Amino acid sequence: MKRPDKLKETILSFLPSILAIVVGLLFGFVILLISNPGQALGGVSTIITGAFRDMRSIGRVMYFATPIVLTGLSVGFAFKTGLFNIGTPGQFIVGAFGAVLIGIKFPQLGSVHWIVALLVSIVFGALWALLPGILKAFANVHEVISSIMMNYIGMYLVNYLVQYNIYDRLRNQSMPVAKSAIIPRMGLDKIFPKSNVNAGFFVAILAVIVIYIILNKTTFGYELKAVGFNRHASKYAGINERRSIVLSMVIAGALAGLGGGLLHLAGTGKYIEVVDVLAAEGFTGIPVALLGMSNPIGILFSGLFIGFLTVGGDYLQLYDYVPEVIDIIVASIIYFSAFALIIRDVIQRRRLRLGGEKEQ
Repeated sequence: MKRPDKLKETILSFLPSILAIVVGLLFGFVILLISNPGQALGGVSTIITGAFRDMRSIGRVMYFATPIVLTGLSVGFAFKTGLFNIGTPGQFIVGAFGAVLIGIKFPQLGSVHWIVALLVSIVFGALWALLPGILKAFANVHEVISSIMMNYIGMYLVNYLVQYNIYDRLRNQSMPVAKSAIIPRMGLDKIFPKSNVNAGFFVAILAVIVIYIILNKTTFGYELKAVGFNRHASKYAGINERRSIVLSMVIAGALAGLGGGLLHLAGTGKYIEVVDVLAAEGFTGIPVALLGMSNPIGILFSGLFIGFLTVGGDYLQLYDYVPEVIDIIVASIIYFSAFALIIRDVIQRRRLRLGGEKEQ
């Protein structure tokens, strides 16, 4: 048998995601057409091109993409290791609390303040994913159930801890972090003026590279994926499957926690509000992972794509559409992305069948 063309394999693997995006945009066009037929073409055009309107808009795409790339990585990493981490909202907000707490309480850390705060967000997110990992590994409790419960526990616990430690009573939110805890711009404010993009985007890219290397270039990553494919066969092969499951959830939680830290240390007026609402960025990580086919590189581009749509949708008001229309369009793309895995499986089965027929 000939070795399959790697480029062709990559293109085919992302074909379902591209199809989901196209169908979602067509559905969005229908929504615009029903709402305001005379402006529908202009509305779709501005969604597609609005993010390229100026350098500020491009910077905003990068800013919006940063946290959801991390939550997408969290979900995608768990997928690759056979787990469904739906606990990203809880891990995200717990990680954010750790970063904000350090950002407020320890200004004496000076130039490394923001780095320490981000490291704490990683630790807090990892710890919040530890219990679902232990329950899955040792009691076979499904991670979806345990991580959903941890979402609500995390949300209410953070609300309590904010009120107890770092509360701004007038605004019902956390206090602002020290200036030294704000992630530096590193010149990006000059390249993308009047945007909120900062060095957090580089941190997100670094996380993508690290996760890609772990999954594809290390024995540790191979073991994690092997356990995801078949836990019992991995145990027979000498892999400590319980340790692998726990570590998979811990790493996934660490990524989500880092996403929370990056968002709340950006210096953009984002605070932890004391409200009974789960972090939207955590749930957005699920479609980001689906669109990216759980591939770290694909997740980076799918996160940028969601940010691209968000920024382009901000200009819809120029065509007499209410701002909520873009939420409908993004939601439709997210909905259709759920079919990406089904389409991919159909394509893979067809290719395997055709390959088997050729061999015969």
